[in-house]
Amino acid sequence: MQLVDFVHASLAVGRTPARLEKIALLAGAIRALSPPERRIGISWLAGDLAHGRIGIGWAALRAALGASPAASAPSLSIGEVDAAFGRVGAARGSGSAAERARILADLLARATEEERDFLVRLVGGELRQGALEGVLVEAVAKAASVPAADLRRAVMMGGSLPPVAEALLADGLAGLDRFRLRVLEPVQPMLAETSDGVEEALGDLGEAAFEWKLDGARVQVHRQGDDVRVFSRTLRDVTPAVPEIVEAVRALPARSLVLDGEAIALRPDGSPEPFQVTMRRFGRKPPPVQSSSERGRRGGDRLDVKALRRERPLAVLFFDALHARGDDLLALPARERHAALAETIPERLRVPRLVTADPAAASAFLAEALRRGHEGVMAKALDAPYEAGRRGGSWRKVKRVQTLDLVVLAAEWGHGRRVGFLSNLHLGARDPASGGFAMLGKTFKGMTDEMLAWQTERLQRLAIGESDGFVLHVRPELVVEVAFDGLQASPRYPSGLALRFARVKRYRTDKRPEEADTIDSVRRIFAAQTVGEPGEISREI
Repeated sequence: MQLVDFVHASLAVGRTPARLEKIALLAGAIRALSPPERRIGISWLAGDLAHGRIGIGWAALRAALGASPAASAPSLSIGEVDAAFGRVGAARGSGSAAERARILADLLARATEEERDFLVRLVGGELRQGALEGVLVEAVAKAASVPAADLRRAVMMGGSLPPVAEALLADGLAGLDRFRLRVLEPVQPMLAETSDGVEEALGDLGEAAFEWKLDGARVQVHRQGDDVRVFSRTLRDVTPAVPEIVEAVRALPARSLVLDGEAIALRPDGSPEPFQVTMRRFGRKPPPVQSSSERGRRGGDRLDVKALRRERPLAVLFFDALHARGDDLLALPARERHAALAETIPERLRVPRLVTADPAAASAFLAEALRRGHEGVMAKALDAPYEAGRRGGSWRKVKRVQTLDLVVLAAEWGHGRRVGFLSNLHLGARDPASGGFAMLGKTFKGMTDEMLAWQTERLQRLAIGESDGFVLHVRPELVVEVAFDGLQASPRYPSGLALRFARVKRYRTDKRPEEADTIDSVRRIFAAQTVGEPGEISREI
């Protein structure tokens, strides 16, 4: 398929507001793709590159556009463009930046003006053509003449639409069979949105299940007979690193399970260790498969795991069941999945839970979780299925929100929809000992369009220099109120600390830099969060 035809289809989709017409236009474009082009074209319709990120920023795009005028006539095919993107992404080592720039400039030199516009927005992540995922799923289903619900279930298991759509278009419904829950093969975890409090969560969900939100490592545990495998949040097999979790699940009566839960390091009194302590258990590479003679010579990796287990034993607590009693449970309402979990898993291995519609009861449950040193609570709709890989509104995080008044030390020029704006703020706390500021991290979150425009104008007036071509250093005069979920030890900054999940709440134009919070205050917060009150979760697993 020629690129120009695909671009025209994309433009037509973007121009129509009618959902059914969008679906019809998208389905027509999908049918016109040849088999090798399907994954590429569907990725593009979703606004993504088939190769993922290829290391091209807006500065490089502007330079490539300026290297030559647009072509007078279209000549590019979808395959040629994708191959060029592949070469850009594969460029490595000395001279790779120049090579990427050359390939990109050659590609854009062969593109017409409207093709250039399409490609630049595609690479920059700004291709908004109205093909939201739900619409695109229906379009692929229409192109393949299958029920959209069947495709949605397969995408939920596959994690993304393009490979699933490619299989469907090639093999029909039989192609979807490979995208289903298989014990011992991980699936994408369900994700959550954030609520500002339990009242907001209950207002959105009605009666809900509240569970302690543990600051540990998300794990998905599969069992088939005596074979137990543990997967991380990113679906990495971490089984060798967590023998106590393997032993705990292998000791259960159920022979076939897929469980969602949290691994966490606990102190002797049951209170949680800091997040980094838990994550050290996952920081070592798993031991390689070895022959018996090799194991005799190279047992160090396994001994490391044993030593780490003695030093930092892990507890595991589960909150969901995806497969139990020989049945796949993902499509069932949450209340039924939890009933299956409760039948299968003893209470000591389950996350504490409360089902209520009462804000006072939910608030007390949250307060208890915080008192015991945990992050907060999760609020979950009782009738929702398990939406693998989705950040659906049926799960809500409710955390303790803390704020600091910090000083802006620098800002980075944005990209995508923030091109032309100073976006990512470098944040520092006042350091009375040095008379300067101690950097605690960066954030680009929480900013409205009005705030972006204001801070861009204001920070340029405070500029004292630039570095790396995109970082503007400023006089430390602006104070900003920043919300964050916690602090973590960090070797990146001289302060030794970094904010977790920081976002801007507002600028404090009423405050001077000397009124900002000090690094000593930040250290006290960190010390307090690493010393929780005794909890009641046992280390026994």
